[in-house]
Amino acid sequence: MAEVNTGDGGGHGKHDKKRAKKSSTRIDMTPMVDLAFLLLTFFVLTSTFSKSKVMEIPFPKDPKDLKVQQKVNNAITFLLTKENGIYYYNGPFNLKGNKEGKPPTTITKTDFSAKGLHELLLDRNKPTIDAIKRLEEKYKRKEIADTTYKRLALREQGRSADASKGIVAALTVLIKTDDKAVYKNVVDLIDEVKICNIGIYAIVDMMASEKELLDAETK
Repeated sequence: MAEVNTGDGGGHGKHDKKRAKKSSTRIDMTPMVDLAFLLLTFFVLTSTFSKSKVMEIPFPKDPKDLKVQQKVNNAITFLLTKENGIYYYNGPFNLKGNKEGKPPTTITKTDFSAKGLHELLLDRNKPTIDAIKRLEEKYKRKEIADTTYKRLALREQGRSADASKGIVAALTVLIKTDDKAVYKNVVDLIDEVKICNIGIYAIVDMMASEKELLDAETK
């Protein structure tokens, strides 16, 4: 509230000299301070504080028999080592002279460039990426709701194989490192996996046979 006090300027007597009236202004700041504190309290209570960013890394449970290799459909395994080295192989790992008579596993080198790891994952995960793009087009045309789009996209990323319908299982990425690999490369690989819409991935221990093959390749 504001008040304006005015004096009468004197001049009541016959010979008194009249003076100009003076005005004094007083502003009550109490309502403004109350409003400021109310607004401050409102913004503090309604603001979202920054949250720490945590990368979710799934770890598979230990198998009952460590000697038996777990079978994974449509899998690609990455082996990380020193000097930003990244190698990969497709499918299960086959030892030399295995009982099934399958050719032994060989590893291929790649890198973290757009023409390397990124292009490789896009090519291997093309069915899932195409399916998610079709869902995205439906969402843009408002044929499906936002929650439905997210649910179906997650289902595509974790799709199981169905031979009767010709459906291939979603791509699974296994990440293995030796004691010379750096943590940054693991993070970069997981980021690339997320960018390429791969929903199934895990960090697992490197087998001794894989370590021997990797050491022979990096000598």
